[in-house]
Amino acid sequence: MSVLPAARKLRQASSLKQPVAVVGAGIGGIATAVRLAATGHRVTVFEGRDSFGGKMHQFELPGGYRFDAGPSLFTLPQLVDELFRLAERDPKDYFRYERLDPITQYFFADGTRLTAWADEHKFAQEVELKLQVPAAEVRRFLQGARRAYEATASTFLHKSLHRPQSYFSRDTLRAMAEMPRLGLLSSMHRRHQQAFPQDARLVQLFDRYATYNGSDPYQAPATLSMIPHLEHGIGAFYPEGGIYSIASSLVRLAEELGVEFRYNEPVEEILTAGGRVTGVRTAHEVYDFGQVVSNMDVVPTYRRLLPRQPAPERTLGQPRSSSALIFYWGIGRAFADLGVHNIFFSADYRREFEAIFQQKTVADDVTVYVNITSKKTPTDAPAGHENWFVMVNVPHDEGQDWEALTRHTRAAVLRRLNQALGIDVETLIRAEQVWTPPGIAADTSSAGGALYGSSSNTMMAAFLRHPNFSRKLEGLYFCGGSVHPGGGIPLCLLSAKITADLINNA
Repeated sequence: MSVLPAARKLRQASSLKQPVAVVGAGIGGIATAVRLAATGHRVTVFEGRDSFGGKMHQFELPGGYRFDAGPSLFTLPQLVDELFRLAERDPKDYFRYERLDPITQYFFADGTRLTAWADEHKFAQEVELKLQVPAAEVRRFLQGARRAYEATASTFLHKSLHRPQSYFSRDTLRAMAEMPRLGLLSSMHRRHQQAFPQDARLVQLFDRYATYNGSDPYQAPATLSMIPHLEHGIGAFYPEGGIYSIASSLVRLAEELGVEFRYNEPVEEILTAGGRVTGVRTAHEVYDFGQVVSNMDVVPTYRRLLPRQPAPERTLGQPRSSSALIFYWGIGRAFADLGVHNIFFSADYRREFEAIFQQKTVADDVTVYVNITSKKTPTDAPAGHENWFVMVNVPHDEGQDWEALTRHTRAAVLRRLNQALGIDVETLIRAEQVWTPPGIAADTSSAGGALYGSSSNTMMAAFLRHPNFSRKLEGLYFCGGSVHPGGGIPLCLLSAKITADLINNA
């Protein structure tokens, strides 16, 4: 491991900058702490649980099955590498990963199977072979996704959308020029139908990318059709040791930079006076801080930690994203035809999303996602066995009968898997645990267990997300999946970058 002189100078400069409190040790909070510590701040992270990671934690089930609890897909790994380089470290001393090829195995309801290869040309050929959609049309669609991403990411993902100065740059002008082609007034589903009118299965495959931020492809703007570029243009990756290694490697870096993690010490109130932040109160003590970053979902941040402050009700009232019902199964055999990522599509995708977003329930026929990390990390399951992370998109918690919905969904999942694999999967389950939306809400302080804060089901959703700073309280900032630019590992890391830049430039 190498520590260059510049990093030592940064730490020596810590006394010159205000100390910062970070509320929550999720990936957004950890990354924010790293960035601030690397630029000279003394940072304390307060975490209510006994360890770090938030949704990105790990656990084991009896019999030797290890699971990453939450996120399972890793894209834009350069955002993690950047944190180590900012601290003048070599990322490979802490964290390694490989590009997945293939990315996903798709199983359609009619029995068709399709492999999503990493190389877009090979993927396009696979689509032509299995779905009879010309490869040239697939490549044209993916090239459009790349152009849209490259034209807009630097403005809409890397900068605050809530500061006027963000709009006065060459990048912004480029993004504005691309606007007519982004499809703000159309839906993802309509764009995919227009691109691939000859095959509903390929439309369903690309519609699935709306779930990457907890949205509905039949409502979400066609702008989100750029998401496939993250996988087929840049790549999907597997971290050595699983997703949890992202959080653990960054905590190691943070501690080396002097960040203090205070576990089992939840913040009970963010203290304010005279229109600015003055500190935080926990059950143990009152701490003085002139700058506080909340990595907690904005809804409980305002409701629980800022009870004396007026809340931005319009922002907090935005429609929530979907949640997940996750079954963690230790499976008593190995499946050679499954990969790390596997999708088993339902026959009626529209009905699924109507159930989630309109009826607030779960359809009878569901799309099932199965993540198997033991394919890459054999020690995650006993020899000859596999660890199945089995997820279904469901509504966030609004008081539904989750005991009944869990039984209903489990039966639907087994029907879909049994049909696709030609085997009674239930007889292979050797260990089991379930995470429901109420459990996600309780364990991660996310309102209703919504995985991505608010949904992106309108063209203005990105602008209506909570900013990374408070307009009312000086010294109060926000990071994580419930604020700009959104949820998921890459966007949480970008929220940390935006928030740290705001503090450093204040």
